[in-house]
Amino acid sequence: MNVIILGAAESGVGAALLAQAKGHAVFVSDRGPIQPDYKQQLTAADIAFEENQHSLDKVLAADEVVKSPGIPEKAPVIQALREKGIPIISEIEFAGRYTRAKCICITGTNGKTTTTLLTYHLLKSAGLSVGLAGNVGFSLAEQVIEDKHDYYVVELSSFQLDDTHDFQPWISILLNITPDHLDRYGYSLEHYAQAKLRITRNLDGNGAFIYNADDEVTGKYFQSAFLETRQLPFSLHHRHDVHLAGYYVSEYMLCTNLTPGIDEHAGMEVNTASSPLIGQHNRQNTLAAVLAARVAGLETAQIEAALATFQNADHRLQLVGEINGARYINDSKATNVEAAWYALDGIHQPIVWIAGGTDKGNDYSSLLNLAEHRVKALICLGIDNAKLRTTFDSIVPHVEETQSMADAVARAAALAAPGDVVLLSPCCASFDLFKNYEDRGRQFAAAVHTQLGGGLSESL
Repeated sequence: MNVIILGAAESGVGAALLAQAKGHAVFVSDRGPIQPDYKQQLTAADIAFEENQHSLDKVLAADEVVKSPGIPEKAPVIQALREKGIPIISEIEFAGRYTRAKCICITGTNGKTTTTLLTYHLLKSAGLSVGLAGNVGFSLAEQVIEDKHDYYVVELSSFQLDDTHDFQPWISILLNITPDHLDRYGYSLEHYAQAKLRITRNLDGNGAFIYNADDEVTGKYFQSAFLETRQLPFSLHHRHDVHLAGYYVSEYMLCTNLTPGIDEHAGMEVNTASSPLIGQHNRQNTLAAVLAARVAGLETAQIEAALATFQNADHRLQLVGEINGARYINDSKATNVEAAWYALDGIHQPIVWIAGGTDKGNDYSSLLNLAEHRVKALICLGIDNAKLRTTFDSIVPHVEETQSMADAVARAAALAAPGDVVLLSPCCASFDLFKNYEDRGRQFAAAVHTQLGGGLSESL
């Protein structure tokens, strides 16, 4: 086949390498500049490519097009392909043709990365041959060239699920659906939900669908009666209106039952007390990952041991150090109000909260109750802190401002008592003072280490 790859980042280059390995003619086209490392990979593989343009004469000569997830349906090149009836597929669809491994696929508006990394960690720690792929930054297509794993744990955004047709996960996990990226889906929550639910479309009797029974939008749009696979709903509570496969019996004890509704006494309990994850949303993420591990055959002891050694992705409620009995937590990825709510809700000690940045039209009202009862001090870190001050000045006992991360951490250290938590959970984008949320999180961790006197021995 003549395969055209649109987009030359991780997924596009991976798809190009796989297409070449399978004997197809390949051409890569990117509307923007191609990063040097990806350009080097294509050049080393002798794969033809273009950048800063889409040559329609070449693109429209395709037998099939593999589209990178970032390219929207309304892009002129996609419209031209649709008009000509040329098949367009995703990298995930393409990769799925060439692997016999079992794919555990994870989607949801929030929590995808944490759940993907935890599921991968549980399986790998148990000695299974498992790869990590998808939206976490590793191309499934490139890994499928060697296809050396028995399992792949794959994080999938709605964009990656678009243009999948025959791809068949072994286990699909849907964590939640809240409004996001609606501009890609005609500003329709239903269309966005249906994109997420594509993860279920090819499941069969050998697989399983793990989903959050507490999520209202999932419940509204998921047509469970039409799904011919094992359904494993989970909840934070032992509900009696749903045959649950997973739920918590106490704060740190969850119960899993892979035959819900058939044998209600077949549950297996797992103690999560050793997990470093914080907050209600991470309790849900843990339930989903543990259920996937149970379907993969892991026993309680294996799961509990692996929970204790898990390290989440950076900047997601990440413990970076302890100074004079106060813990310092980096949640720089919390760039919106909902994410900050999860952080404040998940910490039960007094909080010195560092927040602020580029406001995206935030409505802070949902945070007022948590801030009133849990936050002892708010340090506003941004160029314009007026909205934060207007909202929280009368709620939080102590509020001050700074435009330097080093100053923010120094002030937090002065305000924090033993047992407190200093929490960077900004609620806002980072672009007023930092390059991105990663830069903000790294500066926070560096400032904590400076407060420790430069030594890392006390830091986690």
